[in-house]
Amino acid sequence: MSATAASVRRGKRLPTPYLLILPSVILMAMLFGWPVATGIIEAFRGPDGFTLANWERMTGEPNFWDSIRNTLLLIVVVIPVQFVLAFAMALLLQAKLRFSGLYFYLWAVPLAVSDLAAGLVWLAVFSDRGYLNSVLVTLGLGDGFAWLSYQNESTMLLAVFMAELWRSTSLVLLIVVAGLQVVPKEYDEAAQIFGATSWQRLRHVTLPLVKPSMQVALILRTILAFQAFAVAQALTGRDFPLLVGETYEWFVALQNPAVASAVALVVLGMSLLTSVIYLRALRQPEAARGLR
Repeated sequence: MSATAASVRRGKRLPTPYLLILPSVILMAMLFGWPVATGIIEAFRGPDGFTLANWERMTGEPNFWDSIRNTLLLIVVVIPVQFVLAFAMALLLQAKLRFSGLYFYLWAVPLAVSDLAAGLVWLAVFSDRGYLNSVLVTLGLGDGFAWLSYQNESTMLLAVFMAELWRSTSLVLLIVVAGLQVVPKEYDEAAQIFGATSWQRLRHVTLPLVKPSMQVALILRTILAFQAFAVAQALTGRDFPLLVGETYEWFVALQNPAVASAVALVVLGMSLLTSVIYLRALRQPEAARGLR
């Protein structure tokens, strides 16, 4: 009888955790679920109901395929360089060199700069009468170069890559620094006692322990790279199309929210796909998770 009463009491208490998270679930559904559902409906809706005409119009636009290429180039080229730089800077901070605190604040400055402002800063560097051309002219290396001209695609890509690298490396740095803070120093000291070199300690001790932080940084940075727009817009306009820029172009300039929704769903699908790939590729073995 007592067991039955206890089970009844447990049954009454069971919904409590769900009730506690219910407001958060409702809020998330309103902020994310409803816009996603609306976008899906809009992307497949035509004057006569369900249609694929919006997707055909999207894929028939040459800038759409260029935007996919450029967005993937940002991810493939910029993100690995960012992680190498961020990890190197984090190790320098961990070494507690002189003025390391000042270095940290200087490296974190781009976090306080908006995407558009960062694009304008680098526009002042790469424009025809910008700082870079002024330096080249002063050094007698020519009359300047049209870095952002659509005829010089490679230098235009370089300008966008440099701006993105400067703007968002600090975000990866903060996450890596936070991950290094929770790594027990005893592990590194034990490796030193057993004669491990600096490279061996980095490869077999530090990197495995900061792997969860690196995973978070990689997923977050990739999603933000898919959303990159303002920096390229400030530097090159539509000469360097990106996926989110195409969404803006269709919605604002061309007044076609249906095709804009289709492009937005492409961004969402690619972000989810890469996140799943990262999670599966970087997940820890069951045995390792059990030891933690």
